[in-house]
Amino acid sequence: MQTLLAFVFVLGVLVFVHELGHFLAAKRVGIRVLKFQLGFNPTILSFRRGDTEYGIGALPLGGYVKMAGENPEEVERDERGNPIIHSDEFLSKTKWQRFQVLIMGPVMNLLLAVVLTAVVLYQGVERGSYEEQPVVVGVVTEGSVAAKADIQPGDRIVTVSGRGIDTWDQFLMAVGSKPNREISIGLLRNGLEQTRKVTPSVVGQNRFEFGDIGVLPTVHPHVGEISPGSAAERAGLKTEDVVLAVDGQPITFGYQLKQAISKHPEQQITLAILRQGEKLSIQATPAKQGSEGLLGIRIADDTVKNKPGFGQAITLAVQKNIEMARLIFQTLGGLFTRETSPKQLMGPIAIAQLSGESASLGWIALITLMASISLNLGLLNLMPVPVLDGGHIFIMALEGLARRDFSQAVKEKMLMAGFAVILMLMVTVIYNDLTRISWIERLMPWR
Repeated sequence: MQTLLAFVFVLGVLVFVHELGHFLAAKRVGIRVLKFQLGFNPTILSFRRGDTEYGIGALPLGGYVKMAGENPEEVERDERGNPIIHSDEFLSKTKWQRFQVLIMGPVMNLLLAVVLTAVVLYQGVERGSYEEQPVVVGVVTEGSVAAKADIQPGDRIVTVSGRGIDTWDQFLMAVGSKPNREISIGLLRNGLEQTRKVTPSVVGQNRFEFGDIGVLPTVHPHVGEISPGSAAERAGLKTEDVVLAVDGQPITFGYQLKQAISKHPEQQITLAILRQGEKLSIQATPAKQGSEGLLGIRIADDTVKNKPGFGQAITLAVQKNIEMARLIFQTLGGLFTRETSPKQLMGPIAIAQLSGESASLGWIALITLMASISLNLGLLNLMPVPVLDGGHIFIMALEGLARRDFSQAVKEKMLMAGFAVILMLMVTVIYNDLTRISWIERLMPWR
């Protein structure tokens, strides 16, 4: 139930904001709006105010604003069959005015993405200390594609597929969007530029798969707290001890340390730690709890918390959304060049799953998800594909260049082509969504 409610809330807000943009712009230029509806037919609840009927549809997967004279087939005609265009109808307005009506839906989604991101940032964001640091390799996972390509600790990665990389955050996004696709890695070693060809391996196959080459930053978790009388206390561990390795295996993140401890109930392990700048080796024997090992420590990763002021939060939100928009365009472009896997796309089922999971984590996670989807919705609606807002704008632009309006037959052919593209996209994303559901995936042996 939580998943369903979260999905309806997320999609409802995004669709409402989108259609509100069209509605307000239409009112502003003097177009009579016949219907404003959230959700698709059948209409389950409606009321009328003035010339406009406001309704809620049974299928919460979209919405629409119906404007007078928008469809040439529905306009009033005289005795000879010629259309009678009234001054308050869509087609009576100039191309500039119609452009304003069409563009405001996506613009409202883009503005919403910025506002929601700013709200999240203003609350303060805690993130890994390494994320904004240069991509200097700290650990190369044994047997990984990076190890096979001779990428070594100390190498600084500066490009991925020819695009400059300044931070770990950018690097992880660039590599993560290209599972099973060969990419070039540009790096600096001892001041010399070198290039490696690698194919990121796939992680997370049953959900939202992404690529990984097996390199990790130079960070380590530390001991945040020790339970009295615990195995950690008996072993001599202290708070703020930095754990470098367990049994010779480098430890980068807290989850790795937790896994290493969990695997050795009542078995001695050797922890390489850093205490006030001095390297020490400590033997500890995790206690057994169920089938897992437990040292009795609270594990903390190295993080930084940024709490900007109101103005700075808005500036950072704009920058973040521009960066994400660039990544979205790269991903879409990669679909055509086969650099990006179609499995990166997700549809309504996946959005519903993510909405439920985000809602369970709290309102900050849910708002973050909404901001991301709103940005995607705004940008995708601007694509020059007939049926979408961007497609209608594209047709108007072509008419402007041709200095004449296209016939209805030509426009219908364009719309059918656009519909075919959207249909293929929907089939792809729904298939992806279904394969992410474990019991359905087992019924698909051809994958």
